[in-house]
Formats: sequence, C-alpha cells, structure tokens
Amino acid sequence: MMRLIYGTGNPAKLLHMREMLSPLPLEIVGIASVTDRLPAIDESGNDPLQNAVIKAEAYFEQLHLPVFSCDSGLYIEGLDDARQPGVHVRTIGGKRLTDDEMVAYYTAIAEEMGGSCRAAYHNAICLKYDETHSYRYMGDDLKSEPFLLTARLHPKRVEGFPLDGLSVDLGTGLYYYDLDTVRPSGMAPGFRRFFQSALRDLGLPLGTS
Repeated sequence: MMRLIYGTGNPAKLLHMREMLSPLPLEIVGIASVTDRLPAIDESGNDPLQNAVIKAEAYFEQLHLPVFSCDSGLYIEGLDDARQPGVHVRTIGGKRLTDDEMVAYYTAIAEEMGGSCRAAYHNAICLKYDETHSYRYMGDDLKSEPFLLTARLHPKRVEGFPLDGLSVDLGTGLYYYDLDTVRPSGMAPGFRRFFQSALRDLGLPLGTS
C-alpha cells in the first residue's frame, strides 16, 4: 500500500478522493496528518490547473514528501462569462465566503435563472513526487457530470461541500446529498488513470483497476 498526502484540509474532499481511488492500492492521507502548520497559499491561478500546481509545490516545499493537490472551477450554463465562478467558487468580489454565504449566493443565481440551471465542475490535479518529478493534468475526463443547480435547498448540510445541498443529479433527479456517494464520480476513472500513469513513469505501477 503506497501512502500519498492529499494537500487539503477539507475532510469532505479527502473522503471523496479516497472513494474515487479506492480500487487502487493507495493510502490517501490528509495534510493535517503530517503537519499542523499549513503554508499560506496565494491561489492566484487563472484556471484549476494553475492553482493545483501552486498548491502542490507549496506543500512539497514545506513537507519534502510526495503530495498532490487538486483544484476545480464551477461553470454555469447561460451565465455571462464575466460572472462565471470558475476557480473563484468560494471567493466572490474578493471576499472568501462561508458555507452559508455560498449557499445564499448560488441560490440567488439559480433564482435569477428561473429557479435552476445546468452546471459542471472542471477539475485539475498536480502530483509533486520529488524535486525532479512533477505530474499535472486537466482534461475532459476530470470534469464532473453536468448537474442541476437549484434554488431549493436540501435540509441536510455537509461542511466543506455546501453547494451539494443545491445540486441535483440529472440522471436520478436526486440531490447529491441523497446519493450513495458524496457526489457523482464520473471523473473517478480519470483520476485513477492519472495516478497509474504518473507512478508507472516513476517505476511504481499500481495495476490496471
């Protein structure tokens, strides 16, 4: 079992990554398990990949251990380009929103667009293995399945994933909170292929699951 550090302090994101990578012989641990001093990171990238690289390199600089980071951007169909959240899902107008503030902000957008609208997350990942080996990727197979962003809030709350209370799976009509997993994992094979490719390049094959 290979141990890799996931550069996030969000327990919901850690759980989701473990679920997606469960077929592989990997032990995914959060960064809080190896340090209680997280570096201040300026996530100033223009897209999810740039931010994933910024975070992975900052965490590696502190830990000098293999670490990977992810980032995502939210894109809403029909919303003006200038108002697309992109990588600033939680930071609006320069202010970092709380979970409650995020729910209020995106509920207002859904209401503005008739009560609901289609959206999707574009995801990226960077694995910083050592000083000379860094792997980064953002492709269509890391995009989430399109979902419905609705103005009707689910009563359940999960800290770290506030928008899942406004997100409805198009295939089942169920809120993300009512599905078996944290969110639909159509991108899980893409994340698994990323690690298989990177670690194969390092001479550490993980199999073909």
